[in-house]
Amino acid sequence: MTATSLSAPLFRWYVSSATFAVPQAAGPVAFALVALALTGDTGGAAAMILALTLAQVIGAIPITRLGRGLPPTTFLRMLVGFRTVALCAVAVLAQFSAPLVWLIAFSALAGAVTGSAFGYLRAVLNELTASGSMPRALGIAATLNEVTFVLAPVLASGLGTISPVFGVLALAALGAVPALLVPTVKSAPTDDVHAPDASSVTPAILLWLICAAAGGSTVAALEIGAVGLALQFGYAPAMAILFTVPLCVASVAGGIWVSFLNRMATRKAVLIQLAIMTVGAVIVSLQVSMAVTVMGAVLVGAVLAPLGTYYSLVLDTLAPRNKRAEVFALLRTANSVGVIVASGVMTIVSLPTALVVVSCLMASVVAIVSLALIRQHRSP
Repeated sequence: MTATSLSAPLFRWYVSSATFAVPQAAGPVAFALVALALTGDTGGAAAMILALTLAQVIGAIPITRLGRGLPPTTFLRMLVGFRTVALCAVAVLAQFSAPLVWLIAFSALAGAVTGSAFGYLRAVLNELTASGSMPRALGIAATLNEVTFVLAPVLASGLGTISPVFGVLALAALGAVPALLVPTVKSAPTDDVHAPDASSVTPAILLWLICAAAGGSTVAALEIGAVGLALQFGYAPAMAILFTVPLCVASVAGGIWVSFLNRMATRKAVLIQLAIMTVGAVIVSLQVSMAVTVMGAVLVGAVLAPLGTYYSLVLDTLAPRNKRAEVFALLRTANSVGVIVASGVMTIVSLPTALVVVSCLMASVVAIVSLALIRQHRSP
C-alpha cells in the first residue's frame, strides 16, 4: 500500500488517538463538578479518579489477553464501547443523585478497560504505518495528545458549569469516537506460534517500563502540585497555569520535533533526555524562584514526547509479535503507576518533599539506564 492510500486511515487513527484520551484528560474536572453538585465537596472526584486509575493498572493484562482470538479493531471497539457505557452510567447515576460509591464503582469499570484499549489502539498503528514512518506518526500522536490534555479540561469546565451531568456525557461521547473512526485492520501474521508462552516482560522491556513510570510520576507531580507551587510563590491558585501551560507547550514542541526528525533516538540520546528531565525535576524541587521553577517545568515538558516516542518504538521491537498489545497496555499502565506513586507521595508528605522524592526517582532511572548502556558496550 502506498503512503497516499494510507493517509485517510492514518488521519482516522490520529483522531481516534486524540479523542481516546479525552476521558482521562477531562475526567478530573468533570468528576470534580459532579462530586461538588452531589456532596458539596470535590473530594469525591479524587476517589473516582483513583478508582479509575487503579482499575486500569489491574485490568490491563487480563483484559488484553481476552482479545487474543479477535481482530484487534473489533476488540478495541468493544472495549471503547464498554468504557462509554460505564461513563454514561456515571452521568445517569449523578443525574438521579445516587450514592457516591456507585459513581466510584462505575468509574472503576471505565478505567478497567482503558489500558488494554490503548494497547490495541497502539497495535493498530503498526498495521497502518511503515516502520520508517513510525517515529513521525508517534510524534504527531504525542502532539495531539498534549493538545487534548490542554483543551479537554477547558471543555469539561465550560460544559460542566452548564450541567455537571452534561459534562460527563460530553467526555463519554468524545471518548467513544475511536469506536466509530478507528480503521479496520487484519491481525498481522505472527512467527511466535512456536513460543506462545514467551513472557511479556523481559528485563529489557522492564527497563523502559520503569523509565516510563518515573517520567509519569514526574509529570504528575508537577501537574498535581501546580496549585501548591503557585501558593508557595504567593500567587492565587488559578495561577497554577503558569506551570502547567509551559509544560504542555514544551511537550507539544517536543512532539513536533520528533515528527520532523522522523527517526528513532539512540540510547545515548535517550540517556541525555532522561538527564534533562531529572535536571528539570530537581530545579522545580528547589523552588529558587518563579521563573527558574517554570524553566524546570519546561525542561521536563520538552523531553516528554521524545521519550514517550522512544519507549513506544523500542517496546515495539522488544515485544513478541503476538503480545505487542499486552506490552503497549503495560506502557500505559506504567504511566498510570507513576501517577499513583506521585499522588500517594504527595498525600503522605509535603509538596517540597514529594518533589525531592520524584527527583530522586528520576536520578535513579538515569543511573539504571547508564549501567545498562555500560553493560551493552562491554558485552561482546
